[in-house]
This record gives sequence, C-alpha cells and structure tokens, in this order.
Amino acid sequence: MTAGAGTIAITKASSPDPRLTSVHAGIERYYTDKVIKHGATAPGADWTCRPTQELRFVQLLKLCDFRQALSLNDVGCGYGALLAFLEKRHRRAEVDYLGTDLSQAMIDQARPSLHPNIRARFVVAGSIPRVADYSVASGIFNVKLAQSAARWDLFIKKTLGEMNAASRLGFAVNFLAPLEPDMHVIPELYRASPDFWIRYCERQFSATAEVISGYGMREFTLLVRRQCRSGLACR
Repeated sequence: MTAGAGTIAITKASSPDPRLTSVHAGIERYYTDKVIKHGATAPGADWTCRPTQELRFVQLLKLCDFRQALSLNDVGCGYGALLAFLEKRHRRAEVDYLGTDLSQAMIDQARPSLHPNIRARFVVAGSIPRVADYSVASGIFNVKLAQSAARWDLFIKKTLGEMNAASRLGFAVNFLAPLEPDMHVIPELYRASPDFWIRYCERQFSATAEVISGYGMREFTLLVRRQCRSGLACR
C-alpha cells in the first residue's frame, strides 16, 4: 500500500459490545470534559505535559517499521497528537493513518495532516472500522473511573481482541505499573502487572509480546507482534 496526502473524513460507528455501553459512555464524558476545558493540548487528553505524552509515543511506535509504507490505527486518538508527532519525527515515512475516538469533542479538535506522505482520517467510533498493518493505543486503559474491576477487565480484553483483529502485523498499548506498598493509591486509576498481560496476549492471540519499561515513568508499554505461519513474527 502507498500512503498519500489526504483530508479528514468523520463518520460514526456504534459500540461493539452492549456490555461496554456504560464503560464507553463514562470514558466519552470524562475526556470530553477534559478537551472542552483544556483544548487540543496534553492536559486536554489528560496527560500532564507534551514531553511525557510524546515519550509514550516513542515507545508505542517501536512496533512499526517506517522503512516501508504502512497503515496505522490510532485507537483513542484524542485530538490527534500522535499524527502531529508522526509529522515531526517520521517525516519521510509513508503512513495511512486512521484515528478513532469515542468523543466527538476530541475529533472536532483534530486536524488533517499537512505532510504529503501522510493520509489522515478521523472517526468517532467505539470500534475499529478497518484492518491496518499496526494499531496503537496510548493511555486508554489508565482511567477506569468508577467501573468495577471485572467490567474494566472485560473492556481491556475486548479492546485488545479488537486491536489484534484489526492489525495485520501487531499492536501496541501501555499500562500504568503497580505502585510500591507505601505509595498512595488512586482507586479511579487502573494499574497492572506486565506479566499478566504478556501471558494473556501470547496465549489468546498466539503472538509474541515484548515489554518496554524503564523510560522514566511508572508504566510499561506492551508490543504485541502477530505470528506468521512459519512461527516467526510477521514482517
């Protein structure tokens, strides 16, 4: 495939699982409030600042091979910060980018790519409407609000399953890591051990999972690569 210059196309898609309707509604309200208050900025996507927001992008994009044209799904894209990062850090790459988000207010803040090698579209959606080479999601599992542990666990598993199905080569996500015993716990935040999600992805998707940590924040990034018939990671 070859990416080219493009413009935003906004469409809608429904929530993929009725059991997650209340979860998606809570997420949509939370992030809509953030972007209305702060605009198209890192705090508008509930990050503290742009440097840490972009540091997470660096880890997620280690999944991708930018030496050849690629297609990329950005799940929970917000106002499109990853697209701007791609324009800045991967200017020579040919990318067909699709951003999806639950919040119309977020998508209203998104802007088309100004780079001739990047084709960009944005969709208000609770599901991923196409298969791409890669899918990434930054921070979408962190804020569980008042959802029960069981319902949030279902949300994560369903989302990972959809990302796997929508990715020919692999997908990448990040999680907050567990705190030390003496550290203050915020119950609205979800934290997880990398071991659990490594095992889950490798077993559930017959994939290889790589954990990236130690980049200065109490979190980790999970790179999940699909397996080809030869047993090797797809290229």
